[in-house]
Amino acid sequence: MFTGIIEELGTVEALDLLDGDAARLTIRGPKVTEDAGHGDSIAVNGCCLTVVEYGDGLFTADVMRETLRRTSLGGIEKGSKVNLERAVTAHARLGGHIVQGHVDGVGTIASRTPSEHWEDVRIAAGPEILKYIAEKGSIAVDGVSLTVTDVDDETGTFGISLIPTTLELTVLGGNKVGDTVNLEVDVIAKYVERLLVAGGTK
Repeated sequence: MFTGIIEELGTVEALDLLDGDAARLTIRGPKVTEDAGHGDSIAVNGCCLTVVEYGDGLFTADVMRETLRRTSLGGIEKGSKVNLERAVTAHARLGGHIVQGHVDGVGTIASRTPSEHWEDVRIAAGPEILKYIAEKGSIAVDGVSLTVTDVDDETGTFGISLIPTTLELTVLGGNKVGDTVNLEVDVIAKYVERLLVAGGTK
């Protein structure tokens, strides 16, 4: 489990396609590898990946082609910057919200409107994602825990506001209109829907 509070910006050192249906991703992240171990979980742009090798400030994870196809990781390349977060420990503060690292889908940056103290960003998402998003609710965008400012079902978009710290310390600061981002909705919404659906079949 993660909190959506990004620990550092990492750099993709290598992305090697393997035989079959997998790829191997190597990322430089000195902070998140300080206490890394084989089998540990690290969220990369919001995708929970498992450490298979580590050392000298680098870690390597195997990624299924399906993950590359269904998330924004499919568009990264050597030199790309990525958001990194280690799995939360039991004694840590939950500064963001409950993030599983299980991406529900991708959205597209529809617009960016800068202002003096923050930047308003609109993200387009499909109805299968948008139905779980609520005004003032939480959402993880490329692994960053954010508060939804509004939802517009007619345009198929929702809004977020990015403070200077988020713009400076995460990949969201460099995203352009048209870029894709990983979206993970609040898991509570999915469980509520499941309970309602299951309860209605009895």
